[in-house]
Amino acid sequence: MSRSRTRATRTAGAVAAATAVLSLVVPTATAQAAPAPTPAPAARSAATSWAPGGNAAILGIDYGTWLRDVDAVIDVARPYVEQRIANTPAGQKPAIVLDIDNSSLETDFHYFWTFPTPAIAKVRDLVQYAHSRGVAVFFVTARPGIIASLTQYNLTAVGYPVTGLYVRDLPDLFQEVSAYKTAKRAEIEGRGYTIIANIGNNASDLVGGHAERTFKLPDYGGKLS
Repeated sequence: MSRSRTRATRTAGAVAAATAVLSLVVPTATAQAAPAPTPAPAARSAATSWAPGGNAAILGIDYGTWLRDVDAVIDVARPYVEQRIANTPAGQKPAIVLDIDNSSLETDFHYFWTFPTPAIAKVRDLVQYAHSRGVAVFFVTARPGIIASLTQYNLTAVGYPVTGLYVRDLPDLFQEVSAYKTAKRAEIEGRGYTIIANIGNNASDLVGGHAERTFKLPDYGGKLS
């Protein structure tokens, strides 16, 4: 089994389990019917080794180390995005594309029943900055369509602006994650947007082109989904 298929399987399993738990408290699978958000953990220093729990703890991935590694990437992405926005040609529609699990949300660092899953603060800050300056924000995820409304609610509840959310419908489940994500970025371009940055934590999030620059967050050899 390919690494992208393995990753998709692990992600689908995790979100399916989360959906089963959430179904006990969410009357319908709509954003309006989702429960009120529970407070996210207080902001923590990257120097801490504390981790909320979840798959990362089982795999021995230190939360503080992960935050530092994420920060190192975003510290490169931020000045690029700022400069790219400042130099946007008149009439161009810039956009940023992001993966979700461990790229926008701290998915593997929390137990699957945590809802909403907290945002990766530094990624969210970058996205909020870009959006406030007219950049569209698209999320392209391997999550299945059955939890699209819950995913949309989670993203907005923790502070992400969402111009568009792409999830995998049934036909998409039969192709490689990388091919699916490449096709969705091409679709975004077909809507007239220029993707100035593509942010993800796995090669399948980033390969295939259709972005001016890519920024890879850590996945530690595929351990993080």
